[in-house]
Amino acid sequence: MNYFAYRSAAGRYTRSRPFFHPLVIGMIKRRLDLRETVGHALDAGCGTGQSSIALKEIAERVVGTDVSREMLREAPREEGLRYVEAHAEQMPFHDASFDLLTASLSFHWFDRARFLAEAHRLLRPSRWLVVYNNWFTGEMKDNADYALWHRGVYLRRFPSPPRHSQPLDEETAAQFGFRFLAAESYANEVVFAPDELATYLTSQSNVIAAVEQGRESLESIYSWLADAFRPLFKESKAAFAFGGVIWYLQKKASSKEVGREA
Repeated sequence: MNYFAYRSAAGRYTRSRPFFHPLVIGMIKRRLDLRETVGHALDAGCGTGQSSIALKEIAERVVGTDVSREMLREAPREEGLRYVEAHAEQMPFHDASFDLLTASLSFHWFDRARFLAEAHRLLRPSRWLVVYNNWFTGEMKDNADYALWHRGVYLRRFPSPPRHSQPLDEETAAQFGFRFLAAESYANEVVFAPDELATYLTSQSNVIAAVEQGRESLESIYSWLADAFRPLFKESKAAFAFGGVIWYLQKKASSKEVGREA
């Protein structure tokens, strides 16, 4: 099931997903020591384009790809940025076309072996693949009761669907012709009002699955969340903890490629 192929889900995603990506782009810029912008970057699994927009900070030209036409319809159009409907495991670009390839909030849905092979094909020698994620910890600042409700009630009613959760490591990177440069963790905080948090939760794959498979209606879920949040929000808004990880890989250059670069 493609959880993000539905128009209503794409709309909720656009309205509610936190724009944390500039934080990560800044970390990428420092880690890779980018003194100037790279020429051509590819953002695989770009969704509604938040990650592609942020990527323009360090790339002259950006291509965002996603398998969901509905998500791409929500993506903003800007100069130097275009979108292509394509599977991350098979993208319609020439070999060695890109200086930087990123995957934001998407890698856990990919066929990893096929995607890593495709990333290796598309990158120029010694260029980079950066995979990063960002997740909701289910913790409200200064209110431990919310975490108890989130784990004990919300996730029991809407369990997370299966995904590839294992981290990238040196052995996996080497199998596909990459050098594993680093893994870097980070944290960020997002402030939600109750209705904003409800919309955010209904943009997650576990709730999308329940709605699109006909198990529950979106209206009933909103009503249930509103009742649950009433005693949990002590003020009109509250801060929530998010966390993430960034994996940095560099394509190994063959002796033939090194010679061509020289």
